[in-house]
Amino acid sequence: MIKNNFALIGAAGFVAPRHLRAIKDNNQNLSAIYDPNDSVGIIDSYYPEASFFTEFERFDRHCEKLRRDKEEKRIHYVSICSPNYLHDAHIRFALRADAHAICEKPLVLNPWNADALRSLEVETGKSVYTILQLRLHPTITALKKKIDSAGNKKKYDIVLTYITPRGKWYHYSWKGDKFKSGGIATNIGVHFFDMLTWIFGKAGKSTLHYNEDEKAGGLIELENANVKWFLSLDKNDLKTGDTTFRSITLDGEEIEFSEGFTDLHTLSYKEILEGRGFRIDEAKPSIETVYEIRRSAPVGIKGEYHPFLSKFK
Repeated sequence: MIKNNFALIGAAGFVAPRHLRAIKDNNQNLSAIYDPNDSVGIIDSYYPEASFFTEFERFDRHCEKLRRDKEEKRIHYVSICSPNYLHDAHIRFALRADAHAICEKPLVLNPWNADALRSLEVETGKSVYTILQLRLHPTITALKKKIDSAGNKKKYDIVLTYITPRGKWYHYSWKGDKFKSGGIATNIGVHFFDMLTWIFGKAGKSTLHYNEDEKAGGLIELENANVKWFLSLDKNDLKTGDTTFRSITLDGEEIEFSEGFTDLHTLSYKEILEGRGFRIDEAKPSIETVYEIRRSAPVGIKGEYHPFLSKFK
């Protein structure tokens, strides 16, 4: 595999180590890193010699200098792990710096942002890739093959539940600001909605039953499934002793996929480097789905919706 030069935006966040490892495991070079925060000691475990910047302007200048240097010095890919609302700006930076972009979920917050990036791909001749790692999970790929091979276009009943508690810090960070993160359905749920639309078809009617800063739930009608979903950051929604709860049932039968997540970012990068990564058009259905959830008004109240959680209490 050809050795490319990478730059990384956003090294201090939760997901950055997965990208650092993916770059390392695929035997690529990381030349430059930008993060306004300097608590990035994780870099030492992967690329201690990479140039590091806390000011975007200096990072931009450095990448431009490398672009004007020899081919073996320029940045070929920019990995983007910044807050959700900055993704489209950082993708635009990458393309204009003559590099491909690899961006964490969600690719962008709004469908029209995706359309603008598609136009910029054409203008620059560079590509935008996104991380949709659940599509590479062995259990999920096997499920898709099973549904595709059935060919009966029946309506399946899906129940998605994801409870992953967060502390007070979450609400004081960009993740707790719905204008920056997109809210819980976007920040926590977009991978699941992508997986479900990938397997069961495009989303149609979406009904939001319940929506608070820490939890949300509703019903989405897909081409081949009705999906009842619930997402929560509230530890009180867990059974005693649990630290997290992830469940997807298909017609009442549990789909077990709690294992197998360790190397999915590394595999995602391998696919991208070999020209098979997920592109804008593949990411857009889930962007449209969470956008519709975000702009919907809840039709239920807490007391009506919470019986859905009774079996987890």
